Parts: sequence; structure tokens; C-alpha cells
Amino acid sequence: MRFETVSRTHVGLKRKINEDNLLVRSAAGLFVVADGMGGHEAGEVASARIVEALGALARVTPDEISACLGHVNRGLRDLAEEGGEKRTIGSTVVGLLIDEAQALCFWAGDSRAYRYRDSQLVPLSRDHSLVNELIEAGMIEAERADEHPNGNVITRAVGASDTLRLDIEAGEVRPGDVYLLASDGVTRMVPDPELRAALGGAQSLHEVADGLVWSVLQRGAPDNLTLVLIRVA
Repeated sequence: MRFETVSRTHVGLKRKINEDNLLVRSAAGLFVVADGMGGHEAGEVASARIVEALGALARVTPDEISACLGHVNRGLRDLAEEGGEKRTIGSTVVGLLIDEAQALCFWAGDSRAYRYRDSQLVPLSRDHSLVNELIEAGMIEAERADEHPNGNVITRAVGASDTLRLDIEAGEVRPGDVYLLASDGVTRMVPDPELRAALGGAQSLHEVADGLVWSVLQRGAPDNLTLVLIRVA
């Protein structure tokens, strides 16, 4: 299967270090965005370890991806314990493994995956966040999620706990499908209707990517921002 891919990453306008990382392995059908956890030490190390480990996989299968991320998780837990200090070194991860039969989405945290098909934008991932858990429990309305004081609290990440819980879901893939992977530095600033409009325009993927980065920067870009766009040929 052939792909057209475009990726962008930017430190944003408020942060000094870009803790995001991305991976594009078109030949293997593997695409990943990792967002080092803001406010924690060495978030850039955590996201880099994820993409380096996945980039080095000889066999790219769902089982190998899960095992790889589990190994990275253990390594980050060990790293966090060095020196006897209690700290967290972690990163969200969202990825796609695409072949002729299916598109497999895997994730931990609040970096997101979307599919655009037939003028519809469909979320493939669900945020592992405190706010999303409150929404699913019916305790707050989705429309008020952005106002919640704990809107940046995530409940899963690579390196956040001794055992990594990775969500994995598979779906049909069709020629012409466009997939978007993005860190929350993008999705917090560009709502889903705008993402759908951008992906549904007559622009090239390069123009779409540049337009999304421009939109985030115009709105202050308080966080690092990273995106990967994939069109299935």
C-alpha cells in the first residue's frame, strides 16, 4: 500500500523546548506522534525513546509494537527512579499501523488520531484524561470541557505507571482515506469542525499542514505542536 505523508512539529510560542517527537515509516505503514508530558522532567527524552524504539523495530506487528512500548515504559520507570528522587518521566503516544486490510490505531494519553472519509471526520482515539472520564461518567458536559481547571490532567501515558495500558482498535482502510495524528498542542487550539474543513478542502497535504500550524500560532501556541497527515493511495 502506498501513502502520501506530511509532518510538522513546532516548539510553539511559550515553551523553550519541543518535547514532541514523531515517526514516519511509510514502507512499514507505521506513523506515530509522541508528546512528552509537560511539567515533568525529561519529557523530550520520553517521547524520543518511544519513536527511536518503534523506528528500530525489525518486525512491525501489533504484538511487537505493544511489547516495544512496554519495554520503553519499564525503561522510563527505571530512569525516573535514578538518584532516589520521586519523579515522572513520561509521554503520550498515538500511532497508526496501516496495511491492505486495516488501519490499527494505538494510543495512551490525549494525543489523537482522526480519519477523514466521505466528508466526515471520525475520531479514532479517545482521550485518556480526567476530563474525558468525567464526560463519560455524565458529570460534566462535553461543551464545558475546555473550561475545566484540570483539563490538562491525563490518566495514561508511557512511563506514568509500572504497567502500560495501551488501547488498540482496528478499522477498515480505503484508498483516499486521510488520517491525522496530532498532539494536544494542535487539537486544543483547532476544534474538530475546523479540522474537518481543513481536511476537506482542495488543498495539498502540505498546504493543510501549514494551515493548521499557522492557525495554532495565530492563537498563541501555548504548547508544542506536532502533526502527521497520511493519505492512502
